[in-house]
Amino acid sequence: MNREEIFNGLARRPKAEVLVIGGGINGISVFRELALQGIDVLLVERNDYCSGASAALSRMVHGGLRYLENGEFKLVRESLEERDRLLANAPHYVSPLPTTVPVFDAFSGIANGAVRFLGLGRRPSRRGAVVIKTGLAIYDFFTRTRAMMPKHTFRGKRKTLAKWPAINPDLIASATYYDAQVSHPERLGMELLDDGLTAGLHARALNYAEVTRQADGSLMLHDAVLGRTTPIEPQIVINATGGWIDLTNRQILAEKPARPLMGGTKGSHLMIDNAELMAALGGHMLYYENEDGRICILFPYLGKVLVGSTDIRVDDPGTVRCEADERDYILQSLAFVLPHIRIAPEDIVFQFAGVRPLPASNDSFTGRIPRDHFCTFVEADGTPPVLCMIGGKWTTFRSFGELAADMTLKRLGKSRRIDTKDRQIGGGREFPTSRKSWIAALAATTGLASTRIEQLFERYGTAATQVAEFIARQADAALPDADYTTREMLFLIRSEGVEHLDDLLLRRTTLAISGQLSLAMADAALDLLAAERGWDLGRRLAEHKRFLILLAERHGVSEQTLHLRNTDRSIPCETTAKSG
Repeated sequence: MNREEIFNGLARRPKAEVLVIGGGINGISVFRELALQGIDVLLVERNDYCSGASAALSRMVHGGLRYLENGEFKLVRESLEERDRLLANAPHYVSPLPTTVPVFDAFSGIANGAVRFLGLGRRPSRRGAVVIKTGLAIYDFFTRTRAMMPKHTFRGKRKTLAKWPAINPDLIASATYYDAQVSHPERLGMELLDDGLTAGLHARALNYAEVTRQADGSLMLHDAVLGRTTPIEPQIVINATGGWIDLTNRQILAEKPARPLMGGTKGSHLMIDNAELMAALGGHMLYYENEDGRICILFPYLGKVLVGSTDIRVDDPGTVRCEADERDYILQSLAFVLPHIRIAPEDIVFQFAGVRPLPASNDSFTGRIPRDHFCTFVEADGTPPVLCMIGGKWTTFRSFGELAADMTLKRLGKSRRIDTKDRQIGGGREFPTSRKSWIAALAATTGLASTRIEQLFERYGTAATQVAEFIARQADAALPDADYTTREMLFLIRSEGVEHLDDLLLRRTTLAISGQLSLAMADAALDLLAAERGWDLGRRLAEHKRFLILLAERHGVSEQTLHLRNTDRSIPCETTAKSG
C-alpha cells in the first residue's frame, strides 16, 4: 500500500489493535514482531524512519564490556546473544570487528570497580590489566557455547608496539577480543520494516506523520505529506519514541504521568579522512579510555575512521548536534591514544550526534545509568493503555521488540505464532557461501557488469537481486557519483518511503556520512526526487534549502564544501559551522 491508500483505509476504518509511535530501530522491531503474529498494527513516525538515535549509533554491535562493572550481567549476556544472532541473520551488514584495548596499568580500577559494582562509587576510573582480563574472561564465558569468534588474547608492550607503532608508548600491554560492527544500520532498519509490511495488509506504516490527543480524548493522525488528518482508535498504544517518550506521553495521554520515564544522554561522533590514522589502526578498533577514564572508540568505517563519543545529559533530544567542545574532547582523546598523529580540521568529513534512550536517573555520572531495557504500561482515563519502551541499545533491538510484543499480545489475549530469533533479515536471506559465484550468476541473468553487481551486493546483500532487476529493465545513466546511477536511486525513492532529500542521501545511502556527497550529486538526486513527486520549482527550491541547512547545522557540511567536492571528493566538512 502507498501512503494515500493507507490513509484512505484509516479514514474508512480508524480502528487498529495496536498503534506504534516511533519509527526508530526499537519501534520498527516491535512493529515487525506484531505484524508477523497477524496483529492489526500501524506504525507512525513523526520524521523519517531511523532518523533519530537510530541514525546516530556508534555503528558497534556489541555485548557492552564496560557494563560488567555496573553488574549488568544479564544485559551483557543478552547483548552477546543478539550480537551473534545478527552475525548469522544479517551477514550483509553485520561483521566481526577485532577490537584492541590498550592497557596502561596492571591493578588500577579494582577497588573502584568493586565500589561501583556495589553501587557505592560514581566517578569513572582507569581500568588496569586485571580488571580488563576479568571482563574479557566473562565475555568468553558468555559466548563459549556458540564460539562464533576467537577468544581474547593479551600482548605485552613490545608486541603491541610492533603491531601498532603509533600507539601511546606509555602502555604496558594490550588485549584483543572480537565484537561486531554494522555497516548500514538505517538500511537494516528499512529491511526490518519491510519484513513487517510484507506480512500482510494488516501491517501499515507511515513516516512524516504524527499522533495527537484532542480535547475530547480522541487520538488524531496528522499526515505531513498529504496534509490530511483522520481519527485513529487503537486498543493499545506502544510508545517507542526513545528520548522523546515523556514528550510523546504528554501529547497523547489524558493525564500527565507523575514522574519522567526518560533521562537520555548525548553521544557525538566524528568521521575522519586521514590516511595515517587509518593505517595506524591496522584494521582494528581501538577501544580505549581517555585520561578522564571515559571510554572512547576509534575504528575503520566506510573507508574513513569513526571516532567517538561523548556522554552528556540533554533535556531536548530534538536539538542535539556535535558542539565545538565535543569535537575538541574527541580529538583530545584521539591524541592521547595516538599521540603523534595530527588531525587537521579539514580531515573531519562528517559529524553526528544522537540521544541514548536511558531511563530517568539522578546519578551524577552518566556512565552509571543502566543501559538495560524494560517496558511499562501507563494508563489514564479516556486513553488507550500506553506501553512505554524504556532504555535499550541498538544491539538488542530484536529482543526488546520481542519483549514489548509479548506484553502487548498478553494484553490482547493473543499468542505468538512466529519466533524471530533465527529469522534472516533482508539481504541476509539465502546468503551465498561463494560471493564470487553469486555475483557472476546475477550478472549473467541481468546483463549488468560483474563490477556493478559487486557494488550492489556490498550495499544490499542478496536483496541486490531486486535492485539489479529493476536497473536492468530500462536504460540507466550515471550520476555525478559514479558509484550510483539513476535507476538505483529511483528504486530507493519508489520502494522505501523517501519523502525528503535527506532520507535518500543520509539514510537510504551512505553518501553523506562517508564524506562522498557533492553538491552535483545532491542536485541530481533532488532532480530525480522532485520529478517522482511532481514538485514544482518552488517546492524543489524549498527542499534544496532545507537539506543544505540540515547538513550544515547537524553535520558540519557546508554548501561550499559540497561545491568543492564536485571535483575533489577529499574536501571535508566545515567543522566551524555554527551549532545554533
